[in-house]
Amino acid sequence: MRQELLSLPKGLAEEVSKNLVMVARLIDEDPEQAYAYSRIALRLASRVAAVREAAGFAAYATQKYSEALAEFRAAKRMTGSVELWPVMADCERGLGRPERALAMAGEPEVQKLDKAGQVEMRLVAAGARRDQGQLEAAIVTLQSPELASSSVQPWTARLRYAYADALLAAGREDEAREWFGKTLEADKDGATDASDRLAELDGVEFVDAAVDLSDVDVDGDVDLEDEIADEDDEDDEDEAEIAAAERASDVAEYYDEDDEEYEPLEQSAADADPQDSGRDKA
Repeated sequence: MRQELLSLPKGLAEEVSKNLVMVARLIDEDPEQAYAYSRIALRLASRVAAVREAAGFAAYATQKYSEALAEFRAAKRMTGSVELWPVMADCERGLGRPERALAMAGEPEVQKLDKAGQVEMRLVAAGARRDQGQLEAAIVTLQSPELASSSVQPWTARLRYAYADALLAAGREDEAREWFGKTLEADKDGATDASDRLAELDGVEFVDAAVDLSDVDVDGDVDLEDEIADEDDEDDEDEAEIAAAERASDVAEYYDEDDEEYEPLEQSAADADPQDSGRDKA
């Protein structure tokens, strides 16, 4: 990404970089704010592949699948890389087109993916099968050497979890319990909720007793008004930060107009009338 930004004037490169950093920082905890920062970066440097990719992931995280797919396609055209192929296929699922995702799973691009990318494509294909109500086909899709391997890779937990979840959906509870257990063995970082799923299968219920003691009055009651006020203050600070970033983008945007190939970025249909099309993932 750094190399791509070097093609921009220094001031513009710094402004774009700041917004991309905010996208990366917020995309998991606050995807809507990450999306707002991505739109600023996109207005400033739409011809940078890293910017288009970041905008795609931010749109994907907020379930703006049509917009995400357009950005991923643009990044793919710019770089010639196929690494975004699985997430592009998952966007098709998000748009309610599982048949297109399955078609992409059979394209030559899949063979060009590294092992992690191929596993991701298998997960997307299995999800597409489930979208179509084909549970057994989804289970078969996930059965692979990677699933059977005892070697733990970065994608092992997710693959085992998807398999366990598909087994449970098909009513194969004993097998599902076994594979949730195997997921837990591979999930050292707690990326999945395999432990909770195992507990559910075993009839164990957890009660969230985590309460901030500073919000408990002398009678032992939680002061909900204080909690709500704190959340409102945080929201106000976040909105002020976004507004400041947008004002900064208006100042930096003039750089592109000196470019002979400068073309103002047209407002996307997703910006004019955003449509969320959430769906369950495998």
